Amino acid sequence: MTESITEKSGHLAWCALVALELARHDGQVSSESQENIFLTRWLATALKQHRFPREVATDIQWLLKQGRMLGIRARLRHKLDYLWRSCTGDLTQQNDLFRLTYAIETAKQMQWVYRLLSDREWSGRNAVPINQNVNGIYLPRTSLNTAFDDEGRQITPLTARLTGNLAGLDKLLNRCGWRRKLADGDKSSSEYLLLANAENFGSVCPADGP
Repeated sequence: MTESITEKSGHLAWCALVALELARHDGQVSSESQENIFLTRWLATALKQHRFPREVATDIQWLLKQGRMLGIRARLRHKLDYLWRSCTGDLTQQNDLFRLTYAIETAKQMQWVYRLLSDREWSGRNAVPINQNVNGIYLPRTSLNTAFDDEGRQITPLTARLTGNLAGLDKLLNRCGWRRKLADGDKSSSEYLLLANAENFGSVCPADGP
């Protein structure tokens, strides 16, 4: 049976995590910074030697860029772990915050702009300008910090500004157990509430999207 892109991405993540675990067992990796160095090198080698199907080359390139640009802050092991669980497990079993994170990361890979804004950047004269023609997801840091409990369950609606191809974004959100609702009923507004909708949503890894 031919593997889907989702299965290939999951296989890539699994191989990286297994390689990391073996390196840890052999004493080559004992800290988070060493984790990042090991995974960055492993990804670079995998890309150079064409170890994986070309369909997941963009996944490797994105992870590699994160590791090189952000260093330890890239948290590559965590990214690979959620990629593997999302693509090979049942997303319905994951908490609200995990599913939202997966949706946002997927949108970012599809070239959506994502910004986490401070109170000053969210409103007032210093507010970040919003272009309705750009595919964008903008979240206020204050709302994100209070929207979830310690278990990652949503406890209050999450405020967001959403622009661009909202029909495409809806497909992604719905498949990850989320939905959007106008914050004030004004259809011309870009301000929405994001609400977890875990009881009724579709496939784990979207085949199409924004």
